[in-house]
Amino acid sequence: MGRIDNRIAELGITLPEASSPIANYVTSQRSGNLVFFSGAGAFDAGGSPLYQGKLGAEVSKSEGYQAARSAAVTLIANMKKEIGDLDKVTRIVKLLGFVASSDGFYEQPYVINGASDLFVEVFGEAGKHSRSAVGVSSLPLNLPVEIEIIVEASV
Repeated sequence: MGRIDNRIAELGITLPEASSPIANYVTSQRSGNLVFFSGAGAFDAGGSPLYQGKLGAEVSKSEGYQAARSAAVTLIANMKKEIGDLDKVTRIVKLLGFVASSDGFYEQPYVINGASDLFVEVFGEAGKHSRSAVGVSSLPLNLPVEIEIIVEASV
């Protein structure tokens, strides 16, 4: 077991199965040392959304934070499937977070911190990344949060 796998275990995180595309795309795409991961949401073990609705309406700010954190766990599972050894992750380069937001909800950065915080907890300095947190009117499957990332990994 590698250093990052040990860290995941220390944090009490169990990685789910890597996600599968729900339409005509791939979950990840490698270009040189960069791996581009498609957006991921928060789902239970049976594949049902953990949360549905918009932030500021059906979903609370703290639930949104947890949804972003759960989406990040799914992305780590996707990294493991694509890269293999998580110790090969040299940096999380970029995170793009989408937050389905009701009118008047402006705390997208707080919500996306759920993912950002987890990547730093797991990968340390290599988990720090550039980021955008964007409010949108809706997301697929009525998800409240979707996260996509770009990762640099050694070959």
